[in-house]
Amino acid sequence: MLVNCLALLVAVALLAYGADRFIVGAAGISTRLRLPRLLTGVVIVSTATSAPELLVSGVAAWQGRLGIAIGNALGSNIVNSSLVLGTTALILPIAVTSKTLAREYWVMLLAYLAFLVAVWDTQLARWEGGLVLACLAFLLWFISAAALRLRSGDELAHELERAAQRPALSLWGELFALAGGLIMLLIAAELLVWSATRIAKTFGIGDLIIGLTLAALGTSLPELAASLASAFRNEVEIAIGNIIGSNIFNILGVTGVTAIISPGALEQAILHRDFPVMLGLALLMGLFLFGIGKRRINRIEGGVLLSCFLAYQYWLYLSFRHGGALVP
Repeated sequence: MLVNCLALLVAVALLAYGADRFIVGAAGISTRLRLPRLLTGVVIVSTATSAPELLVSGVAAWQGRLGIAIGNALGSNIVNSSLVLGTTALILPIAVTSKTLAREYWVMLLAYLAFLVAVWDTQLARWEGGLVLACLAFLLWFISAAALRLRSGDELAHELERAAQRPALSLWGELFALAGGLIMLLIAAELLVWSATRIAKTFGIGDLIIGLTLAALGTSLPELAASLASAFRNEVEIAIGNIIGSNIFNILGVTGVTAIISPGALEQAILHRDFPVMLGLALLMGLFLFGIGKRRINRIEGGVLLSCFLAYQYWLYLSFRHGGALVP
């Protein structure tokens, strides 16, 4: 048991560091390719922070652990919208003026709708995985095109320009960071699934709850680190962009890849417990950020989001205690 716990901690540490190196390399190379700054921030960096979720869910799906794979995607979005966003708001109240982020938020809700359609019958087929990935490609194109039209006057673009002035790595440094980060992510993904599976067997925990808790928390560390770093630098627009962009990629990209690798039946709890929580947190985020007369999340609202995260974890604990049953 001690070996399994140590392996899990090592996997989480590798995920965090490997994701950081991967993001640094991807962002640096995209800059060298002279891609527009707003495109880099909205699409490339946001999707790169979801690399841990993609690899962990891909490994789990390859091993036939569909519950871990889908639970990781849903759980990561729940962590992003509650723990990550709430902690960020507690450090620095979040004020949003970017039109790009407002548009990206509505795209996130469309992504959630596409996911709901795909899993409504609690079955995931390969063709549904392909359709979900096609939706992701279209939504990323839409976000990119809209962001580029607003690049001259958008606050997110200004924050990304300021961030780009920091010292950069050399070309070889960026290539090494990209390749090294990817290798670390692959190793960490395999180790996390292995250790989490063994821990689950020891305590009799189901794959879905493991995916929603241990896997989701471990793979969400890059989003947490990126958002906290942005908050400390007073770059809250970047922090929100990372969260929303990661949520879009998680729910469509991770789910689509999982369905193609390992199609199969899903647990009813996904529709009756986990998806409603994920959607509810997304609506709460929208109310706090874009409600009537609002463009900010204050510390009290950040505390509310953190409380939602803790309440959901307790609900999962009760579900485990009752053999996976949905308890009030």
